[in-house]
This record gives sequence, C-alpha cells and structure tokens, in this order.
Amino acid sequence: MGTVQKLAEKVKAGLQTALPQLRKTVVNKLARAVGAMLEARTPNTSELANVLPVPTEQPEIREQWVRRLLKNPLLDSPVILAPCARTVLEEAARNGQTVIVSMAQTDLGDRFAVLMVALQVGDRSLPLAWQVEAGAANIGFAGQQVLLERVREWWPTGAAVLLLGDRCYPAAELFTWLQQHGWQYRLRLKGNLTVDTGSSQTTTGELARGATERYLPNVRLFHCGVPTHLGIGHAAGHAAPWIIAMDCRPRQAAVRDYGARWIIEPTFSDFKSRGCQLEDTQLHAPDRLDRLILIMTWAMYWCVRVGRHDARYNPTPLEKKPRRRLIRTIGALKRFGVACCPGLNAACVYCSGCCKPISPYRLSSVRS
Repeated sequence: MGTVQKLAEKVKAGLQTALPQLRKTVVNKLARAVGAMLEARTPNTSELANVLPVPTEQPEIREQWVRRLLKNPLLDSPVILAPCARTVLEEAARNGQTVIVSMAQTDLGDRFAVLMVALQVGDRSLPLAWQVEAGAANIGFAGQQVLLERVREWWPTGAAVLLLGDRCYPAAELFTWLQQHGWQYRLRLKGNLTVDTGSSQTTTGELARGATERYLPNVRLFHCGVPTHLGIGHAAGHAAPWIIAMDCRPRQAAVRDYGARWIIEPTFSDFKSRGCQLEDTQLHAPDRLDRLILIMTWAMYWCVRVGRHDARYNPTPLEKKPRRRLIRTIGALKRFGVACCPGLNAACVYCSGCCKPISPYRLSSVRS
C-alpha cells in the first residue's frame, strides 16, 4: 500500500466517524482526494490526478475522476466541514476564554474572490466557512451574513466571541447584526466614513488626523447613525492609523486587540503562495473552486490534528525540556501580544486543553 493510499485510509476513517450519514462513495472519493492533496499540495487537477490512489494508469480517466468529484453537489462544504468546525470551536471555548474569529477576503488574481471566516488556533487559524465569487469582487454584507449565520449555528452554547474584520468589511448592516446577536467586535474602518461624535459631524479620517491615540465613546457611524465606540491608534513607523470600531469602552488595549486579525494571513499563505498555490488554479466555476478549497481545508485540519497528537504524545527531546514558551494573547500588556505559558512547550496542559488552568488567559479588554 502506497503512502497516499495509507493517508486516504486514515482520512476515510475520520470522515466515516464524523459524517456517518454521508454516502460511502462520497466518503471514499473525498478521502482519496485529501490524501492526494496532502501528497501533491497543488490546485492543478492533472497533477492531483497523478498521485490519486485509483486502480488505473490512464491519465485521462484519472483527470475525469477529479473533474467529476469537483462537480459533485454532494460535496457540500457546510455539511462536510460542520463536525470538525464544531469540534474546534468547542475546544477553543473549553476553558471559558473568549473565542477569536477573523473575517477577511483574498483574491485569486481577477478571477475569484474568496471571503473566509477563520478561527484562531495558536498563532494561526483554521477555516470555518467561506464563499467564492467570480471576478474581482468585494463581497458585501449579503455574503458576510451567510457565513456568520453558518458559524453561529455551530457556536458552543454560552461561549463568548470576538470578531475581527478589515477595512473593506464594515457596513451598517454588519454592525446591526453583531449587536443583535451579542458578538464582540473590533472592525477597522476606512477614513471616509461619516461619524457623529455628539458635538460635531465629521469623518473618521478627520478624527484620526494627527492623532497618536484617541478614544471616542458613544459615537454614531454612517448617515443612519449606527451606535458604536471608536479607538484610534497610530504607531510610529506605520503609514496609516488604526481606526477601530468596538463594542466595549475604547482604550489602548481594545485597539490593540485588532492586531490578532493577522492570524488569518498565514492561512491564506497556506492556501496560496507558500502552500497549495491556489492562485494557479485553472478552474473557472466558483462552485468547483469551493469544493477544491474544501479538500484543501480537510487536509489542513488533518495536519493540525496529527501535529497536535504527535506533539502531545511523541515530543522530541527539545520539546520535553522544560522552558517558558511565549504564546499569543491580547490585552493591556507592555509587550503587546505576548504572555508566558506556565506549562512545558507543546506538552503544556493548558495549551493542550487537558485540564483547566488556575488562571486561564482571557482577553483583558473585552467585557466579561
């Protein structure tokens, strides 16, 4: 049995456990595709077909196999990813900490736009939901709402959530949705938005002009007057200030919370230039690209699962050596984004979720 076939068998067992209702033929094909993706790490269907564990040597049949899989409507991303998404969300909220999700958009040239919501896991993130549109589009609130509602269905009961979003996303409808569902948020704003401070009406850019720090509670955004709070920070050496809309009292720590949004960028790199080279895909239909991203995402989840298991139960001599390891957090710290882990590197019981720590890290700037 070859390497890809062994990978496919392991993935198949996981799929059968997570999705017992899914057709066996779909499970078998998806497992083989994930195994091939782990081996080849390519969006090219011909290259993917070359390593597929299927009983034929004819390249045209292999390519036809891949094309049919990417056309199969039973390969439904929300349905197939739901069990894994629920599991990682429950793990993230296990010790009562606020769960961080980022929403960002990436483009594949001028051919596709991909909007994604991802969960922070350590220094990186795992995709929870995404939407693909043809062309160089800015996917607006209609697409955002679909993804946010999907993630909300999977959310653990009682878990607190903090949504981080970049400048191209905030709209009046998004603020209304977040406030309606009690989600905490840090959303970076453009400088051309209308804002009423209570004493004057101006723009977000004018409020940030020349300011190193500025905190404005109880303002109203847009012409419709959406209530929120604003925090402005302009770090030395940065061309533009951060203009952050937030649900809590504005202060420095709350502005700096937004920095955790960058954990989604390595995920995009894994899909694109530093990983699977998704920007080189020759697909033309958004639904087929969606299914290809699903295959890549399952491969990513599998790698994270195997890596965590190996680090916990088969640590290297260096990992066994006790040392204070820096882990990401956010809040009012002198050195933003860093706190000391009380455990042992990858075997830390807090990081691995094996027990409840005495003082679990929480976001110091979000409301309790």
